[in-house]
Amino acid sequence: MPNKVDNNKNFPDIRKSDELYKIALDLIPATTQTLAKGPQQNVRGIAPKYLQRGKGSHVWDVDGNEFIDFNMGIGPLSLGYSYPKVDEAIKKQLEDGITFSLMHPLEVEVAQLINEIVPNAESIRYSKSGADVTSAAIRVARAYTGKEKVLCCGYHGWHDWYISVTDKNLGIPKTVEDLTFTFNYNDIQSVKDSIDDDTAAIILEPFVFEAPKNNFLQDLRKLCDENGILLIFDEMWTGFRIALGGAQEYFGVNADLATFSKAVANGMPISILTGRKEVMQVLDEKVFFYTTFGGEALSLAAAKATINELKDKNVPEYLANKGKLLKSGYNEIVQNLKIDYSKCIGYDCRSLITFDPKAGNPLEMKSLVQQEMIKRGILWGGFHNMSYSHTDDDINYTLNTYKEVLPILKKAVEENNVKGYLKGEPVVPVFRKVSNFNTKPKLKTVK
Repeated sequence: MPNKVDNNKNFPDIRKSDELYKIALDLIPATTQTLAKGPQQNVRGIAPKYLQRGKGSHVWDVDGNEFIDFNMGIGPLSLGYSYPKVDEAIKKQLEDGITFSLMHPLEVEVAQLINEIVPNAESIRYSKSGADVTSAAIRVARAYTGKEKVLCCGYHGWHDWYISVTDKNLGIPKTVEDLTFTFNYNDIQSVKDSIDDDTAAIILEPFVFEAPKNNFLQDLRKLCDENGILLIFDEMWTGFRIALGGAQEYFGVNADLATFSKAVANGMPISILTGRKEVMQVLDEKVFFYTTFGGEALSLAAAKATINELKDKNVPEYLANKGKLLKSGYNEIVQNLKIDYSKCIGYDCRSLITFDPKAGNPLEMKSLVQQEMIKRGILWGGFHNMSYSHTDDDINYTLNTYKEVLPILKKAVEENNVKGYLKGEPVVPVFRKVSNFNTKPKLKTVK
């Protein structure tokens, strides 16, 4: 029988997952559409590779194994799988149609909602993926300022302007690479050292897991104002999660442009570009940013229902409260076990388990914990991506599971044999780097 959310005797049977994966190896480059969902992010040979369905905070793989999910679609499931009010909105709209030959009223209705909730969202445009709107924001910034260079910090999608600064930049012209540079988070001096009189925009994730320090975001705002640079917040993770109005509301810092996706539509594909009307007006005529599916009605219906539910149920507060139980609970467990090489960091709504290399290979330690969590019915990638569907029972079960699993990690570390405890291949690093990543342009004039 398939494994349940329980202290299962055996690791899950994943034969159907492996059969599908074998076919995918011949048909789909890299086998996955998103690196964070790929098999390299899980212990191969132990973890399922394909999920079949989800309900609330639980998922079932193609072999029928059940798990509590703390990945939540890599972010979009802010309310949970198959959330009734969102599903009802999608079904109702489906009766009328999906994509039309003229604009749809939902384009206006959702824009009004966002305008009311998101600071500085004086103008709103839609697309489908986060990369679409971050790239649109860069194009808008260049058009508005008449400048070309960009400074970035965080992860901003697959398009040329950003990927050019990474080690996955094959296929991108050198002329594009020469226009994007990076700075270190919480290091205002690295920004000052990099800007020049051709810098159009500074784009960053307002935070990933590390909190801003010493008024970093406020100082960025001031620096941009002083140098005629547009400040762009990439709020794929923070938007509608850390607060209803995202990081701009939470930290009291307004960006000139802000981009959103993930949490806003509970899994339906939509992304949003917002900003000051004065800046966004270049989209009226001068800048081309259009897509056939930007006004697709099912996603807009889902976004409307999701935003209303996030607002009516005060979901950001719920995420923080429940996430805090996991974060503080984990840290209490490792403290009691005298495990000083692991801790849970980040904001309560989305926290991260870290492993200190002083105790061994961090990826092997993470893999061992993941392996044992999966055996006990928890789909775990080292994160607590909280949703409104995560219950107290889920949290209590997860903390009790940590109490079972972490002593296994401790024993393996003490024996200096973490790899020997693994039943499959360990995970590999996910593509993301946000520190010690400062590349500077040749400076012209710095104000």
